[in-house]
Amino acid sequence: MQNHMSYMDVVGNNIANVNTVAFKSSRVNFQDILGQTVKGASAAQNGRGGTNAAQIGLGTSLGGIQTLMTQGSLQSTGKSTDLAVQGDGFFVESDGTQTFYSRDGGFDVGTDGSLINPNTGLHVMGWVANAAGKIDTQQPLANLVIPYGAQIPAQATQNMQFSGNLDASLAPGGIVNTTMTAYDTLGVPHTVALTLTKDATTANQWNLTGSYDDGTATAGLTLGPINFDSATGALTTPSDGLVDVSLSGTAIASPPLAFKLDLSKITQFSGGSQTTLLSQDGSQSGSLVSFAIGASGEVSGVYSNGLNQTIGQIALAGFVNPAGLTRSGQNLWAASSNSGTPTVGAPDTNGLGTISTGSLETSNVDLAQQFTNLIIAQRGFESSSKVITASDQMLQTLVNIIR
Repeated sequence: MQNHMSYMDVVGNNIANVNTVAFKSSRVNFQDILGQTVKGASAAQNGRGGTNAAQIGLGTSLGGIQTLMTQGSLQSTGKSTDLAVQGDGFFVESDGTQTFYSRDGGFDVGTDGSLINPNTGLHVMGWVANAAGKIDTQQPLANLVIPYGAQIPAQATQNMQFSGNLDASLAPGGIVNTTMTAYDTLGVPHTVALTLTKDATTANQWNLTGSYDDGTATAGLTLGPINFDSATGALTTPSDGLVDVSLSGTAIASPPLAFKLDLSKITQFSGGSQTTLLSQDGSQSGSLVSFAIGASGEVSGVYSNGLNQTIGQIALAGFVNPAGLTRSGQNLWAASSNSGTPTVGAPDTNGLGTISTGSLETSNVDLAQQFTNLIIAQRGFESSSKVITASDQMLQTLVNIIR
């Protein structure tokens, strides 16, 4: 009867936590107790077969309470700091002294910029990126901080890439104009007007020139000819598609401003001319205005100048025997001697799961099964009590016979 009361307690706890974020249900395992041997077993002898032992069981014992670490379903919340682990792994949280593990990813940003669990105040652990946005997962774990307002310095343009098409049917002497903006070391933008003129004497050749304001006047640029294959329309000269551009003058900080213009994706086909700037790596200075967390746990900062840079990496911990973890309350787990040593790494590595942003993991409690278990526990308790009542009546009858 006592064991069935424990069974009822476990079922009741499961039902109570059916809406608890990332809750892991438990189940009870019963074991029989060593029986009383009335007659021992005997081997076959003297033409007779052997006989089995006669044992009377002495009841049941609580073998153990097992935690079921199965995946709960993911529920979308739309909040960018709500995270869910899809697969194996636990978030690592710390108060500076103790380390805990949790599947509850209902995080928020604290007043100091730290990523925390607002229900417990524990810091979310991971790795902080260096100034260049690089992550070293071999370093010790640290509190993840979202440095709102942090400045990123200006970057001078070093590479620029265009794509598009030059109209092969354009008459000799025809021109195609486009513009580009390059940034110097102080982040000052400089507009360069580019002109592609179809050569009048050489087939499939265009002459590239440009102009910009050097601070005192309009300076010209002669960037050389570019050539295309007459059969495929692909760029042939320069062979690597790169054109060196150099800007100088009083308007340029730390002149010259030198960068490479990549035209390898420019083609020459009939059907109109159009050029598009695909990318360029220069920028003005900016400050952190928001952040996003990817499936691999990388925390990317979004800056006011339009750049994105990694500012941190969320860590996950895996265990050989996660069912061996001990509950610490508040959706937290602590390592035990039977859980194994935690393996800490980035999400989607070493068998660790991925992170789903804007979602929370729900409880893995099967409510229908728990109600079934509730009835089973109740019936088991009632049956045991009836056995005791029946035994008491039999003993009472025996006493009355003696009297």
